[in-house]
Amino acid sequence: MVFDYIDGAAGEGYGEALNRQVLQSVRLQPAALVNVEQRDLNVDVFGNTSSIPFGVSPMGMCNLSSPGADLMLARAAAKHASPVGVSTVASTSMERMIEVAQGHAWFQLYFSGDGRTAGSLIDRAEASGYQTLVITVDVPEIGRRPRELAHGFKMPFRIGLRQFIDFACHPRWSLSTLRHGKPEMANFGGVNGEFDRTETRARADWTDLQRIRDRWRGKLVVKGVLNVADAKRLQAAGVDAIQISSHGGRQLDGSPPAITMLQRIRQALGPDYPLFYDSGIRSGEDMVKAYALGANFVFIGRAALFAMAAQGEEGLHTLYNVLCDEASITMAQLGKRTLSEIGDDVLWESQ
Repeated sequence: MVFDYIDGAAGEGYGEALNRQVLQSVRLQPAALVNVEQRDLNVDVFGNTSSIPFGVSPMGMCNLSSPGADLMLARAAAKHASPVGVSTVASTSMERMIEVAQGHAWFQLYFSGDGRTAGSLIDRAEASGYQTLVITVDVPEIGRRPRELAHGFKMPFRIGLRQFIDFACHPRWSLSTLRHGKPEMANFGGVNGEFDRTETRARADWTDLQRIRDRWRGKLVVKGVLNVADAKRLQAAGVDAIQISSHGGRQLDGSPPAITMLQRIRQALGPDYPLFYDSGIRSGEDMVKAYALGANFVFIGRAALFAMAAQGEEGLHTLYNVLCDEASITMAQLGKRTLSEIGDDVLWESQ
């Protein structure tokens, strides 16, 4: 059940698969006899220098993958000065996450247009010291994910007979989770009430976004954009950056590949406007491709959960090292010393 929640996608999974296929189809042009002995993976993000070329997108209930996963991600963020997204439905409170991340955390908000819960969460984020707010806009309704539905997966986490049998068949995960306590949505309860994952957010509109822009004094990122017209309007509305994303293919099975839309939105918005990217990233070479197609920074998602599920915090460190090594080796092949040098000149076009 937990694997299918993490690994699953909308519909029949064509959108998720297409993200990977199009990324894999991007060809890079090697360059020979360039002195690339010294290579630098540092990237500037909102005035902060990340020592690695990626951050972690906000993901709900990370502790389902491994007990304490949220804090593993926060400690990695502190180590590398790289942003970790803290989901509205994180398993660890936003206050604890930014403390452990030593300030390198961005709070992600789902908003439905009612204003009350969103306003309370924004106030908490501001009081906790968050400098960046990420608004996710591609979930007007939760995507239909058949693999989750087959298991009766719900948030808040509830265990019926079917789930009990499932967990009994996976004792390592179940016993470890029991020892650490059932994962909860730590940003809810009390004044914020209980989070309803299936609640409609279809009422939220541009007026609501503008209210948040007027209210939030820090950096504002809008995540989940695959439309050039939307991107232009967000730029005009004073949003500080856009994160091009298909939610990893978890929302609309028929959506266009996110990497293609990254290139089109970059062309439409010009070279200077900050664009972030996630969806389909599985390697350091994938990251370099995203930078070549217009990203200013790249985020991973599922890969981090898989690593922690397999080997806890050690697995996360291994993943980070592998991704950085792959990105650095790719840069060497392309004759580039820094990620800021990566542009569309490294893209190979078939004749």
